[in-house]
Amino acid sequence: MTAASHLDHITVTAANLQEGAAWVTQVLGVRPQAGGEHPRMGTHNLLMRLSERSFLEIIAINPAAPAPDRPRWFDLDRRPPNAPPSLATWVLRCEDIHASAAASTEPLGPVQPMSRGHLNWFITIPTDGQVPLDGIAPALIAWQTAVHPAQHMPELGLGLLGFEIHHPDPARVRQLLASLKLQTPVEVHASLAGAAAQLRARIMTPHGERVLG
Repeated sequence: MTAASHLDHITVTAANLQEGAAWVTQVLGVRPQAGGEHPRMGTHNLLMRLSERSFLEIIAINPAAPAPDRPRWFDLDRRPPNAPPSLATWVLRCEDIHASAAASTEPLGPVQPMSRGHLNWFITIPTDGQVPLDGIAPALIAWQTAVHPAQHMPELGLGLLGFEIHHPDPARVRQLLASLKLQTPVEVHASLAGAAAQLRARIMTPHGERVLG
């Protein structure tokens, strides 16, 4: 039987970390903190704690790292250089990542080992690097740590109030979330006619509620 899953982190992609940090700081009024490098993907990130077991990540291609021998995750290789930063994807934490991936109604990609500094985890990454279901399907993650990494991040006064998915086929999205036994409340809405699928996060900040998306 598939175990429950929970929202682990939300991910902003950007042409570079400086642009991503500037956008998130402008929206939330709080500056992100240092993260680290992902050697297998040729990327690096910045981080912001949302709770003891969730965080916000800003990720970009690391110009100082060698390119990987496969497409990078989160569709970063196909991202236009002049595209503005955006809330591009989200990641669900699960106890048995292989069982959850097998139960998913959408193909989320093979389970891959990954690392950043002293941290190790398993995560689903599509072979072509693209985010399934028009860019709104989550990745699955299983941390190989006794303590969630968010607990080592500084408290910034941020908290996730709500997470929304807007998609032309909301029934298909709900079916996916049900197959993953998602326990975190997520709102699923039909996107406006002709509008692209998108993600939105409502975040409480020291300056009041803000919307990232």
